[in-house]
Amino acid sequence: MSCKKAQGYLAKQKLEVVERVDAKAKLGPADALRLARRASKVVVARGSRGVTFSMKKDPPDDETLLAHLLGPTGNLRAPVLRKGRTLLVGFNESAYRDVLGTST
Repeated sequence: MSCKKAQGYLAKQKLEVVERVDAKAKLGPADALRLARRASKVVVARGSRGVTFSMKKDPPDDETLLAHLLGPTGNLRAPVLRKGRTLLVGFNESAYRDVLGTST
């Protein structure tokens, strides 16, 4: 459901998706860590809560990072959005607003 919410939010804001990867691609722990380690900031949204990791100043260990990035299947949670050097995992409207610099 969160993928549909994310798609709806992006459409409402008239934002273009440059690259889309089907969530069925099943990106595992190694892929999740690779994506996160390339980012300067990782924002993980879970419902109304979230956590932000500074990957340059205070990067978490792999176990902590994977605990936030992976879903119950052991694959990367969806949706995942990358804007510049920020990786956003999961959907939370306020996190999307903050990362994308959009309004309500």
